[in-house]
Amino acid sequence: MPLLGTAAMLLSFDVAEEAIPEHDEWHTHEHLPERLSIPGFLRGTRWVSSNAKPRYFVMYEVAQLATLQSDAYLERLNRPSPWTSRMMAHYRGMNRGFCSVSGSLGTGIGQAGLLIRFEPEAGAEPSLRAWLLDEALPPLPSRRGLGSAHLFEGASTPRMTNEQRLRGADAGVDWAVFVTGYDEAALEALMHADLGRDRFEEHGGTSVSEAIYRMHFMLTDREVRARP
Repeated sequence: MPLLGTAAMLLSFDVAEEAIPEHDEWHTHEHLPERLSIPGFLRGTRWVSSNAKPRYFVMYEVAQLATLQSDAYLERLNRPSPWTSRMMAHYRGMNRGFCSVSGSLGTGIGQAGLLIRFEPEAGAEPSLRAWLLDEALPPLPSRRGLGSAHLFEGASTPRMTNEQRLRGADAGVDWAVFVTGYDEAALEALMHADLGRDRFEEHGGTSVSEAIYRMHFMLTDREVRARP
């Protein structure tokens, strides 16, 4: 599968406009390297939307769900660096979820991505999952403009930590679909057709929100380990 692990942490958030330049510098040069140095963190990608809210989507691919409850990860969250402590005050509307990877289809990670977040109606989880994994997602990676498609299911609630206290309590993530490719127009068409809001609602999905993002920065654990 194109994703590197069996679980992922998904984050969607805004940053105060005046802090965006410093945020991107901090996130690139300190925060992502710090996270990818934690055992079990395999790849981190930052995505940015030019016209949708929230502005940022960050995905951490991890070896397993236990990685996100590990002592090494919690130690970082409870002992934020001075730069991290300063940046947390600029975060707005954080959604953060620990998710299992229910399906990861295709190859690679494209430069553009369609993120669809939603909640399953009570009792509709099996039929919604079956529609996505058996019908809706498998054909997508072979379409023009697309390359990979992924289904995430919220699996556990993150603990409250000192880092979270600095920015305020996080909202959670239920389920999400993320489709990546090289053509934003193809993703836009997909958002209004095969993966349109009405299609999710037909199969028991509620509170559907969608946005198209462009890859902003990517880092892997191997790159971090190779740094002098």
